[in-house]
Amino acid sequence: MKYAKNILETIGNTPMVKLNKIVESVDALVLAKVETFNPGNSVKDRMAVKMIAEAEREGFLKPGGTIIEGTSGNTGMGLAMVASVKGYKCIFVIADKQSQEKIDILRALGAEVIVCPTHVEPDDPRSYYSVSKRLSEETPNSWYVNQYDNLSNTAAHYESTGPEIWEQTDGKITHFVVGVGTGGTISGVGKYLKEKNPNIKIWGIDSYGSVFKKYHETGIFDPNEIYSYTTEGIGEDILPKNVDFDIIDGFEKVTDKDGAVYTRKLALEEGIFVGNSAGSAIKGLLQLKDKFKPEDVVVVLFHDHGSRYVGKMFNDDWMRERGFLDENIKYASDLIKNHIDKPLVTVKIGELVSHAIERMRTNKISQLPVIDSTGFVGSLDESDLFRLYFKDKNIADKLIKDVMQNPFPIVHKKASVEDISRLINKQNQAVLVDLGNGKFHIITKHDVISVIH
Repeated sequence: MKYAKNILETIGNTPMVKLNKIVESVDALVLAKVETFNPGNSVKDRMAVKMIAEAEREGFLKPGGTIIEGTSGNTGMGLAMVASVKGYKCIFVIADKQSQEKIDILRALGAEVIVCPTHVEPDDPRSYYSVSKRLSEETPNSWYVNQYDNLSNTAAHYESTGPEIWEQTDGKITHFVVGVGTGGTISGVGKYLKEKNPNIKIWGIDSYGSVFKKYHETGIFDPNEIYSYTTEGIGEDILPKNVDFDIIDGFEKVTDKDGAVYTRKLALEEGIFVGNSAGSAIKGLLQLKDKFKPEDVVVVLFHDHGSRYVGKMFNDDWMRERGFLDENIKYASDLIKNHIDKPLVTVKIGELVSHAIERMRTNKISQLPVIDSTGFVGSLDESDLFRLYFKDKNIADKLIKDVMQNPFPIVHKKASVEDISRLINKQNQAVLVDLGNGKFHIITKHDVISVIH
């Protein structure tokens, strides 16, 4: 009989798959190392086993101990899987930009999960770096993994991922392309491959908002490079010890939108259902295509599975909210289709300004059409009310008719976006759309800006 003694023995030996349609423009053979075939559905399973084994060997992790780590999700899943088999407890600290699916899976594996804010500095006591370190100091019989600086991370890929790629390509690989987060994968694989053939090029895929690319090119850690981004699993606002910049030949940055769009393209065009970093990796590879020759063999690594992003990249509403979904927006009706079910909020000419202010606050809106028995007769804009307040502190007690501006222009539902854009200006902050049958809706500057890609 052939069977694994436990689930950990199934880690590794993931397949190499030729990419076709999505890389039609690339004049080289492009192969994907699909790490979703690991039991935890990510490349992080490899280093989770290695790091725990080393911690046990060195006496850092003792029987009945608690594993503590700050993670973007996948490392936590690998660690939790190993912990389940070996009988350890887990506490994972995760940033709130990570998908809900990742959080739910970690809890399903028995881990305690603490969610921290993304938009704080690494040394802020609320950051997931700081919280995980503090918990490790406060929790008896615990081990802080520190995947960023734990060099067992790199060693795992030097010992397993690198040799697999070399053997699967029969030593013909010329370029390795991979997203960089902790740096273990690119450094471990890169070290092994360059020892086999120093001419192999190692390319890291980075995010806008991350420090890697500029640091690699200039040696300068520039805080101005750091800002929030939605791409998961790659890029950092710190320099992990696992990132060996001497092994990496270059970095290529990919936008949040492109990463998300190409994650979906991989599913649609190649039937490969993978995660956010894979979309960034393949888009980065396409941006680098001029560096490849017909005889080259380019290997790109796909980190994790698409099931962890069903509520994000694979959700049309999530994509649309961020302007990542390319839709054909031509008419007024297209601009309001996402909120057309909401009623038009208005204010009557005889009401008080305080009523209008309350309506704006309650509905979180900035403009109000003013009506009387004949129809639309005026408009109110929060900036006008703000300006009038400094002239008259009792503005809230005045009648609407005494402070209102000209009514918003009315357009047909088939009016073009260009025509609407011309109507919205400093003097006029919105337009009304005639939907027919006596129904109207409002288009604001925000609606127009939201379709700009």
